[in-house]
Amino acid sequence: MPSIIPRTALLERLSTAPSDAVIVIVAPPGSGKTVLLRSWTETLPAPVAWVSVDRNERDAQRFWLRVIDSVRAAADGQDVDLPGARPEFDLRATADRFFAQLELLDKPPVLIIDDLHELASQHAQAELETLIAKRPASIRIVLSTRHDLQLGLHRLRLAGELVEIRAADLRFSLDETRQLISATGVRVSDEATRQLHERTEGWPAGIRLAVLSVAGQSDPDRFIAEFSGSERTVAEYLLAEVLERQSDEVRELLLRTSIVDSLNASLADALTGRPGSSVVLEQLKRDNAFVEAAEDNGEWLRYHHLLGDLLRLALRQRHPQLVPELHTRASRWYEAHGLVVDAVRHAQSAEDWAGATRLLANHLLSLILDGQTSTVSALLDAFPPKERAAPELILVRAGVEIVRGSLDDAAGYLAVADREAEKVPVERRSAYDLESLVARLTLARRRGDLAGVHSAGAALPELSDVPTSGAVELNNDARAVALFELGIAELWTLNLADAKRHLDDGLSLARRINRPFLEVGCLGYLALIAGTKSLPRQRELATQAVAVADAHGWGTDPIVTMPLATLAIASAGQGRFDEGRQWLDRTRAALPPDAEPLAAMYADLADAVLLICERNFEAAADWLQDALAVETRLVMRSVIGRQVRQLLVIALIRLGRVDEARRWIAQFADDDRGSAEFGVALANLKLAEADARGALDALAGTLDGSATAIGDGTRIQAEMLAAIACDRLGDARAAQEHIERALDLAEPSTWVFPFLITDALDLIERQPRHATAHAALLADLIDLLSNGPGASLAPRADQPLEKLTDSELRVLRFLPSNLSAPEIAGELFLSTSTVKTHMRHIYDKLGTHKRTDAVQRARQLGLLAGTTRRT
Repeated sequence: MPSIIPRTALLERLSTAPSDAVIVIVAPPGSGKTVLLRSWTETLPAPVAWVSVDRNERDAQRFWLRVIDSVRAAADGQDVDLPGARPEFDLRATADRFFAQLELLDKPPVLIIDDLHELASQHAQAELETLIAKRPASIRIVLSTRHDLQLGLHRLRLAGELVEIRAADLRFSLDETRQLISATGVRVSDEATRQLHERTEGWPAGIRLAVLSVAGQSDPDRFIAEFSGSERTVAEYLLAEVLERQSDEVRELLLRTSIVDSLNASLADALTGRPGSSVVLEQLKRDNAFVEAAEDNGEWLRYHHLLGDLLRLALRQRHPQLVPELHTRASRWYEAHGLVVDAVRHAQSAEDWAGATRLLANHLLSLILDGQTSTVSALLDAFPPKERAAPELILVRAGVEIVRGSLDDAAGYLAVADREAEKVPVERRSAYDLESLVARLTLARRRGDLAGVHSAGAALPELSDVPTSGAVELNNDARAVALFELGIAELWTLNLADAKRHLDDGLSLARRINRPFLEVGCLGYLALIAGTKSLPRQRELATQAVAVADAHGWGTDPIVTMPLATLAIASAGQGRFDEGRQWLDRTRAALPPDAEPLAAMYADLADAVLLICERNFEAAADWLQDALAVETRLVMRSVIGRQVRQLLVIALIRLGRVDEARRWIAQFADDDRGSAEFGVALANLKLAEADARGALDALAGTLDGSATAIGDGTRIQAEMLAAIACDRLGDARAAQEHIERALDLAEPSTWVFPFLITDALDLIERQPRHATAHAALLADLIDLLSNGPGASLAPRADQPLEKLTDSELRVLRFLPSNLSAPEIAGELFLSTSTVKTHMRHIYDKLGTHKRTDAVQRARQLGLLAGTTRRT
């Protein structure tokens, strides 16, 4: 049987190509492009990233993720951070990140893209052209294709940066033809060898097929003399000759397995209907007769392209009635092995439209979460128009449009699907209802229809068991998404207990079923909830979310917008304004132009908070009004709008635009007028109008706890405003009590923003040091407020070696003061030995050995307010 003939001249040409050149191999099928490249890669010292493009590849995301995964595997051991799959794929951002990461590789791989002619996505081709234009000088790109593509290669040709190998270069020489014949052990005359070379014109596939045929002929010279024709007809003739000389077992395996792009022994057994395929495949691989290793170089094989095409043609000619059955078998095998896309495609090839519909509908969520939305769309398009009218496929289309952000189109498809739902087969109705529910949840949440989310979510417990094939995966993915969407909606309506419960459950499920995209989302929104009580806990959760996102290459993805904005606001809340601005810059980089309204509002709020910290109330008011303009895109208002209105009123009052502030207060919704945020906004207005008594009346509900508040930040503001009002009314004692309560609330999180926004430096300076349990925090607040606009505390360092307990944190607050351990014990009503034990634990956990170092370390970690004291 024929073996690989070394193409010495071509290998030398590849190896001596300039390092900054792009190599392109353009030749018809059967020219030996892939064989040449595989032979070359065996000689390379550099790692190789090999990508074979699937037939008629229309999914830009899948193509690019395969390129990225191949590069990641080739760069094993190097510090490389490449993006993973996600539902809402930003090809431009992904490609840009990929290009940037290539620059950082110490040992960049040779990137080989084989069968590039199969890439049918214009978007993917455009980014490939960009990669070629922007490629790092150290990386070599090799493209193999049957025909030229529009990739701007002419510019490289003019610049002398293109190495081209074409069909004429790949044709066998007479000597190579002689070597191939000799390697088979078949004896033919020199004249027959010359005739074979002449009639095949050196076409490698034709020569190989002829040699396979000659091996079984009694008169090889005569056989060679009698065949002629075009490349295709020669190949068909020779393949028929080869097949006839195979055993029945081998011939049937070759024909039946030709319907798949790649195969392994298990799949071959399923298609042939009998075991033992591994022996035949291994022999074919050793003989290099029909198959070659797939790019993963594992157990998977594929046919040489031309031979695969010819085998499929022979199958249709000899056993046309068998083709649908083989595609059905392939579909079942792929489904059983979790390869859903291939399963759907083969069901479609078998014209099993019901089976293809079931597969695509049941796995819609998993495909979307795996980042294959474009693939889902392409699979949909492969159904005949009549089949696409099925309600399950209409629901699939709605899911695709939701991911793409076409919410009105999605709503239209859902309405049609709802009208046609009775046509769904009874055995699939439960699965259909579950996916319809999740689609409605997601659509309603993205449109800001929070009531719609609750309405859809109310049905979730009734659908915990789904009696259908693939139910476990469907149910897990559906429940994870539903818990995520419900939790967000409950958060925005301040139903915090249920929000936390659903997001905690969603986080646990996302981790258990390995859905990191949902993990990031749940962590990000759990951070928002935590921030209502604890800034350190908020920062911890948001940092976890960002870390998971960064680990998967989603550092500039919309999913990370919320935790990034949360870190910006939390940093501002603790007086770390420089750090907050850095987080905000990342937030803006991750926020797309068509961002979800609530995410856009929250990012605007983060911008405004930092501007207020810088005393730039004019710009803050602009951002806050932008946020309220975005709110008009929502079906209903959310709690974030309440907070935005509160800050806008305060910013306008600081600017002296009291009448404008009064008009914005009038725009609070009726449901928000009993909130703490409304009370704080109104109290600011009353103080601006010199109505201190009216300010206290406005704050009454917040001070006695009857008014709902977004978090402790609002309550701290209320206490400080009450202190200002009491001071104006001449009640200094009450003012001091309100300030002390504000410090009580602020101490656990080292809040500083609420004190800054109320602008009460004079009152804080007059707070008696001997009358407070928060002397250290009070001193730091005075320093921060005294330093004027833009003063920022020290950046946060790494986490402590071990988390401090609540008792240890209470002791820690006193360490910056001059109080001794017995005096701290007296303040906290603890024994001196207990305080000393806590101090020893604090030193151990912070990695320090003395009190001053512990204080400095705690400030770096954000466990204590930093200091801006001038030295």
